[in-house]
This record gives sequence, C-alpha cells and structure tokens, in this order.
Amino acid sequence: MLDWQSTELPLTAQADILSLNRSHLYYKPVPPSPEEIRIKHRIDEIYTQHPFLGSRRIAAILNREDVKVHRNTVQKYMREMGLAAIYPGPNLSKRNLQHRIYPYLLRGLSIDRVNQVWGIDITYIRLQSGWMYLVAILDWFSRYVIDWELDQSLELPFVLEAVRRALSDCKPEIMNSDQGSHFTSTEYIQLLKANEVRISMDGKNRAVDNIFTERLWRSLKYEEVYLHEYTSPKEARRGIHRYFEFYNHYRPHQSLDYRTPASVYTA
Repeated sequence: MLDWQSTELPLTAQADILSLNRSHLYYKPVPPSPEEIRIKHRIDEIYTQHPFLGSRRIAAILNREDVKVHRNTVQKYMREMGLAAIYPGPNLSKRNLQHRIYPYLLRGLSIDRVNQVWGIDITYIRLQSGWMYLVAILDWFSRYVIDWELDQSLELPFVLEAVRRALSDCKPEIMNSDQGSHFTSTEYIQLLKANEVRISMDGKNRAVDNIFTERLWRSLKYEEVYLHEYTSPKEARRGIHRYFEFYNHYRPHQSLDYRTPASVYTA
C-alpha cells in the first residue's frame, strides 16, 4: 500500500490500482469489550478445570453465576478461543474436513524413551485487556517442554515456527495432536513428513489421548497465568518463559520419581 499521506494519488486511485475494496482501507479493528474479555476469561477457567464441558453446560454455569450470556455466544467465543469439549468419542467439531485425518498411533504403545512421542497443542492465555494463544510441544516420556510460541492470533505461522525450531534440535518418532485445522493443514503435514516424523491424531477417548498436554495446561494456568494479570504480550511472554524454565528445570514431577523433566530428557 502506498503511503497515502505522502503521495499525491488519492486513496480511491490507490485502491483501484491495487484492486482493493475502498472500505477495507478505512477499517480499524474494534477492540473486544470488557464484557467479552470477562466472559472469555471465565470460560477459560471453567474449561481448564473441566475440559469435558461443552458450550451448553458452560453457558448454564455462567448464568448460574449471574453472567447473562446465551449458549450461542458461548459457542462462538469457544470457537474463537480454539476450545472444544473433550468428548469420550470422535471429536468432529474442530476438523477441517478438506484436510486429511491421521489415525491415533499411541493406543497400547509403551512410551519408554525420550523423543519417542511428542505432543503438540494450543491453549488460550488471558491478558488484562485481551488474550493470546500459546502452542507448546511436549516430550511425553520426560514431560519436557521442547518448544513453545505465543501469538495474538490463531493463524498457522506461529505453530509452524515452534515446530521448525523444535525439529532443528531433535526429531521425535511420532508427533501427536488433536484434529484441529492447524494440525491437519497441508503445511504442518508436509513439515512433519519432510522430517520423517510419523503423524498421530487424537480420536476416540480423546480425554485419555491428550492427557499429558491437558495436565501441562492446568499446571501452567494455576501456577502462573491465573496468579498474574498480564498487561501486555511482552509481560505474558516473560511470565510464560519464566514458568517453563521452572517447570522444566526446577519443578519435581511425582510421575518421574520427583525428578525434573530436564534431568530425564537430557539423561
């Protein structure tokens, strides 16, 4: 786009040259209302504690708490937040049906070494006046957070960036994810195939399939995010970086005989 303040070309002429609708040039994003932020933050808290609840039940809880909101609004917000209830059957709500769905490869598999299975997922991170999205890659054997990235939108690039960084250091035998559009996208699939990583996707009994990542999100939110009111993306990034350093290198895990994820991963 030309700098309309320094050029003699009128804005209408610039739009015609670039084949753009003039209305787009005047558009300014409308920030979310305080009420929308408040409702989304509370939805995140309820979902983190009870990830099997869908929009209907979450709407009922909110209304019981005197937060007057229609189920359709909750459904819309959950879709924007990248949340979907974990059902005990096939979860079709987040699939991009034009993209290929891969089978779940981990049922009955003995996970007994690092870099055998990595899991990847996305979660909602609240800010004082908005929100961000966090993607993290977790080694299932050691519970070590391999890499992560924050972004203010749910667009694909921040996911690919985290995956590329993780793969530049090491490669898993299997990468497991849900069936969301990020993980069924052509770019994501091609990236894993180019690195000879087998692809696994949650299917039936998804609550069990994704249990390690769900536990990571709960730990992160209760031990870090909900204890702080991030005022900016920079502050959120700093806080999450601090937490993952603690989680990987200092926080003992009962399931690891009270060792840290880093000590198990590097061993």
